[in-house]
Amino acid sequence: MRALQFTEYGPADVLHVAEVAEPHAGPGQIRIAVRASGVTPADAGLRSGRFGARLALPHVPGVDAAGVVDEVGEGVSGVEVGDEVFGMVDLARLGGANAEFAVLAAWAPRPSALSWEQAGGAAANVETATRALDLLDVRDGTTVLIAGAAGGVGTVAVQLAAARGAEVIGTAGPSTQDFVAGLGATPVVYGEGLADRVAALSASRAVDAVLHCAGPVPELVPIAGSPDRVVTIADLSGEHGVRLTHTAGGPGSDPQALHGLAIAAALAEQGSFTVPLAGVFPLAEAADAHRLSETGHAHGKVVLVR
Repeated sequence: MRALQFTEYGPADVLHVAEVAEPHAGPGQIRIAVRASGVTPADAGLRSGRFGARLALPHVPGVDAAGVVDEVGEGVSGVEVGDEVFGMVDLARLGGANAEFAVLAAWAPRPSALSWEQAGGAAANVETATRALDLLDVRDGTTVLIAGAAGGVGTVAVQLAAARGAEVIGTAGPSTQDFVAGLGATPVVYGEGLADRVAALSASRAVDAVLHCAGPVPELVPIAGSPDRVVTIADLSGEHGVRLTHTAGGPGSDPQALHGLAIAAALAEQGSFTVPLAGVFPLAEAADAHRLSETGHAHGKVVLVR
């Protein structure tokens, strides 16, 4: 099969399409013929070597995809060959989705309201946003600030938090205020004076929780009132006392929030959830997709198609 891969760490130019052996579904897994798959900043971090992960090279990146089921592993029920699904690979492999066929370890039916491209880029951001919102105990009546609300995880987190009944405030640049408002958040411009602007928006009550997806962390702690009320998915430094959530294994790793996939699918069918796309690229142009993701200014998810 054709798959995206890299044989050495480096810039986006190390990515290339190659013929590789097809994977097969093991126990508890399914295989799909991929229609679209996602690109995340973490994929770029692994490719560059910045994360220090020791991958078995050559490596096929990508952790989420959507497609048509063509193999069902032992012990799997509720899904059949021919079903349309979206989901995630086994994260222990840290990749495998950017290919013609991919093995999924978690999945949900593809909502008819989501295109293949939207579904292909949904799962990783849904899982990440759900996990962070769960850690922050975001629920009906919570006031939550989402820093970086126009990005891939941020756009999803805004919608999922709003669906829980939370009051959502989202930071974004001047040009994306309407975009963030359309997702269900009260937009606020990031930068100097953020705490004052947020205080003016939430004058009736304090911010209960902060999800950090992008931007500086120090200015968020006073807004939350305590570092333990801030969860970050992006700041690896550990310098500010906030909690970093990840599922990469090892100390501090959190369990995956895979229940979020079914929740997002149901919301999409109700018209209450979508996946904004920052860019859609053919597999052969994956280097450009990685470059866009690495800018940190992609408004939505970056996706690859066959």
